[in-house]
Amino acid sequence: MRSTFLTCPEGRLHVYSAGDLGSPVLLLSGAGIDNALLSWRHLIPVLARRHRVLALDWPKQGRSRPWDGPATHERLLGAITQVLDHFELPSAALVGLSQGGALSLAYAIEHPSRVDRLVALAPAGILSFPTVVHQALWLVAKLPLLSRTLPSVMFRSREGIARFARRALFAGPVDDFDGVVDEIQTEVRVAGAASSDWQNASIGPLRMRVDLRPRLGEIACPALLIQGDKDAGVNAERARAAAALIPGGRFVLLEGVGHWSSRQAPDRVNPLIGEFLDEGRGPMDGSDPPG
Repeated sequence: MRSTFLTCPEGRLHVYSAGDLGSPVLLLSGAGIDNALLSWRHLIPVLARRHRVLALDWPKQGRSRPWDGPATHERLLGAITQVLDHFELPSAALVGLSQGGALSLAYAIEHPSRVDRLVALAPAGILSFPTVVHQALWLVAKLPLLSRTLPSVMFRSREGIARFARRALFAGPVDDFDGVVDEIQTEVRVAGAASSDWQNASIGPLRMRVDLRPRLGEIACPALLIQGDKDAGVNAERARAAAALIPGGRFVLLEGVGHWSSRQAPDRVNPLIGEFLDEGRGPMDGSDPPG
């Protein structure tokens, strides 16, 4: 893989790239303790056989540091545009997990001409909660003690990270679980374990500020939503309902899989994504077949 750094007023954006042939794909990871390699370590080499693959470290994640300023919804959408422009891509397929799934959906709504097709894994941005639960989440987002200090304390030890991963991210065995914990620990040592600016800002006092469901019908490209049935963060039926709102949207439910499906079940997730991206493409270069 190659690394590219984009200079921004707030700092720098880091992008991994792999593969030189075929249609372009931009991978967008989740929030908080995630980064591009954590989510897409197993997918990048698979897609790079037939696609030009880019994987973005969101601001304040991975190697997209230092970064001075909030990484809001609008700023992250702008980061996608910056990556596409820098690599001179009029459009690309987007593949996003959780926060990245929400931003993939949002970008397809706001910039339809620049998204060829999209895959959203356990996407945020499609959820609502009972009043009491919502207000508790809003309180967590507004208080640094709850959104930053306590998570950082909980993640101080490797055992704490492992417990969190088993309970919140996975729903069964993970072949490289120890490696995942090591990667999370490395990220936490650099940035702590706070929720992301996007997560905190997306929760309003009475309702979600980022709720894409009313506009999902505007998505014009082929779309696939992939959801684990044991996801502790995104309800499977909410994801199924969101897919139904997208014209021609498809939905795949993975049994026995939690939130981080790209790391728990890459043997099931990677073929789904690869086959969806390759539909209607030429055998070698990712272009549409003649005739």
